[in-house]
Amino acid sequence: MLSRTAASLYWVGRYMERAENLARILEVGYRMSQMPDLEAGGTRNEWPSSAVAAACEDGLIEKHGEANLDTVLSYIALDPENPSSIHACLETARTNARAVRTAVTSEMWESLNDTWLEFNGQWRKSLKKDNLLSFLDWVKTRSTIFRGAMSGTMLRDEPYAFINVGTFIERTENTARILDVKFHVLLPQGESIGGSVDYYQWATVLRSVSALGSYHWVYRDAIKPWQVAELLILKKEMPRSLVYTLSQVSYYLNQIGDGHGRRYDSQRLAGKLHSELDFSKVDDIFQDGLHEYLDKFLVRNNKLGVAIAEDFHFYL
Repeated sequence: MLSRTAASLYWVGRYMERAENLARILEVGYRMSQMPDLEAGGTRNEWPSSAVAAACEDGLIEKHGEANLDTVLSYIALDPENPSSIHACLETARTNARAVRTAVTSEMWESLNDTWLEFNGQWRKSLKKDNLLSFLDWVKTRSTIFRGAMSGTMLRDEPYAFINVGTFIERTENTARILDVKFHVLLPQGESIGGSVDYYQWATVLRSVSALGSYHWVYRDAIKPWQVAELLILKKEMPRSLVYTLSQVSYYLNQIGDGHGRRYDSQRLAGKLHSELDFSKVDDIFQDGLHEYLDKFLVRNNKLGVAIAEDFHFYL
């Protein structure tokens, strides 16, 4: 397969997954910002934490000066000049798919094309504060439809593997970022760790990755930070946990490597990172602090993304 084709497929997977995860991050910010601010009155402004989690803080501050509901909507949802906006993700996913039109099925192409046309024709003009949650639900639904079309119609060959590598490495990064949102959201003065506000914030993090029900099913206990971290980092059964997503990155890289009759550096990196998680305990994670652990993890995951690009000459 040509490197250009592999790169386009890889980025179709990444951008569709990124659009969904941006929607999830904005949902966390919205729900947390609905909590009353007992000191200042009104509601709390938790949008800076969303900008940090979306890795858009610097660009947003430079362009708009501060993070609030209006500027986050403008920059993270709608700004075509922000390469990490939902707008840019949906448009770029469609552009990449069009470049490799014969490598994706008609159902996949139609789902991407319809998503872009609906966004450009409707949401781009009508998205407001009042319909933000409806828009975020729409983004998540469109991503699910794309994955369903891909799962139900695509051959399990090399193009399928490249899309999945892109999808799961993006999901790995975003699960870590969503989990790290809680570090940037401060408890109101007078509220204690383990109190009602702390509980609500952790529940919101779980809900944002559709894991609240899974948490109660697995632990049958009140929400506790170390158990949330264990579920989203170490539980193999959890489809958005770091250990699961990395197992999928490793699986599909191995499939590609076996097909080429060689072993790539990115395979070794993915295997090592997955194995370390697979044999870790939650106590190891909290030993140095959850935020510090996630910071280091994101750096290593980024190196894995760079290694994949170098192995398959994505920049040619």
